[in-house]
Amino acid sequence: MMAVGFKRAIDFILSSGNCHDAPQGRILMETVGKQKKAKHLVMDRAYEDDYTRYIAQTLGFIPIVPPKSNRKNPWDYNKELYKFRNEIERLFRLLQDFRRIFCRFDKLDEVYIGFIQLALVYIGIR
Repeated sequence: MMAVGFKRAIDFILSSGNCHDAPQGRILMETVGKQKKAKHLVMDRAYEDDYTRYIAQTLGFIPIVPPKSNRKNPWDYNKELYKFRNEIERLFRLLQDFRRIFCRFDKLDEVYIGFIQLALVYIGIR
């Protein structure tokens, strides 16, 4: 889970591969903290549950997330802002260029996180 702004990572959380994204996303939103003025938060459908959207709104974010197709009461969302979600996907794609991160050679989480941070610094200054 990663918070991204202006083509760089703000913060990220390393989680196990078998856990759902939404609880980690809620933790990450709380880590970023309450916003002084409303900011748009672009999320994919994994974060469209009512509780995650509620937390985002209480922290001062405007959640930009499409409702699932089987929702009984779907909401409107800004489709133009949702197109910026590809920036998040492109950052993940840039991280995939680093073989050590992609293959996860490191057994310790601390070492793996260190190489992710190093790769993000490299991407940021490139």
